[in-house]
Amino acid sequence: QVQLVESGGGLRQPGGSLGLSCAASGSIFSIVAMGWYRQAPGKQRELVATINSGGGTNYADSVKGRFAISRDNGANTVYLQMNSLSPGDTADYYCNARVNTDCGVQDDYWGQGTQVTVSS
Repeated sequence: QVQLVESGGGLRQPGGSLGLSCAASGSIFSIVAMGWYRQAPGKQRELVATINSGGGTNYADSVKGRFAISRDNGANTVYLQMNSLSPGDTADYYCNARVNTDCGVQDDYWGQGTQVTVSS
């Protein structure tokens, strides 16, 4: 079993910054990729950013230049630094990890979500 624990959500004013972190633990042999997704009220979950084990990154067009994803492979932790926040960034943010488990199975795991609200 693999667990993802997120932290760092909260309330910010437009133009502000916020950092999220997500730590993976459990039956992990290796992590292929980690990422962040978000879901706003009444909308589908969407990709925000991903990072693979080699450090390659992918961003949604809506966050390019404002958000930065990084990863500590040794700590199985992924970070999301969010700058120049706008009300459109308001959503529940979910951490995702594609994991090769100790049992030899590859699967996707999700965190419980952390709320980000951008409002004046």
